[in-house]
Amino acid sequence: MGRVAAAGALLAALVVLGASSGTDAELSGVFQEMVKSECHFINGTQRVRFVKRFIYNREQYVHFDSDVGYFVGDTPYGEQVARHWNSDLEWMEYRRAAVDRHCRHNYELSTSFLVERRVPPSVSISLVPSSSQPGPGRLLCSVVDFYPAQIQVRWFQGQQELSVVATDIFPSGDWTYQLLVLLETTPRRGLTYTCQVEHGSLEHPLSRHWEMPPDTARSKMLTGIGGFVLGFVFLALGLGFYLHKKSS
Repeated sequence: MGRVAAAGALLAALVVLGASSGTDAELSGVFQEMVKSECHFINGTQRVRFVKRFIYNREQYVHFDSDVGYFVGDTPYGEQVARHWNSDLEWMEYRRAAVDRHCRHNYELSTSFLVERRVPPSVSISLVPSSSQPGPGRLLCSVVDFYPAQIQVRWFQGQQELSVVATDIFPSGDWTYQLLVLLETTPRRGLTYTCQVEHGSLEHPLSRHWEMPPDTARSKMLTGIGGFVLGFVFLALGLGFYLHKKSS
């Protein structure tokens, strides 16, 4: 019986070819066998649970759970496999020791990078257009490049917390995470909006503020009106001075 002692997940794709042995043989089926190992830690290594799952074509058929201490079948075929493996006392002793050999050992090796590591988030606010809602758009708070994944992001207008729509926290591909939180309320001119982020890497909540920029067209119109009024005042003063000088 082949035994897999390597840690992590082993993915094997078995390709079955047709009866023809020629170079033009057509593919008749693809079958996938996956072995997945998991380590669950509670309060460091105070309590550790090791789970090994055997999956065929996306269906788990047998698994080992260190809290149970033996293999459990998840399908009729898996029950046969579990009985066979559980009857091998030497194999079962080796499998039960995996919680120390695999989980606790790797925890000590990786704790400085995976457990104690802290990367503070970068936070920015942008105004994104909305095709379904009228108005200038919606405010989007982008929270990126943080670790670990646990984080809380909230929107405020003054002291009032506002309703939001958020994506799932998803990995960036470089051992950090990112999250996008969209404000459901349409922003209004004259009000200040705040995106507040709380994370384990921060001593205090991190806040970013946003206000509606001035209306450019309206500003130009007001500037033009102001210039016209100011010019008219100077014209009136000049004309008055000229008439006064002429009469004297």
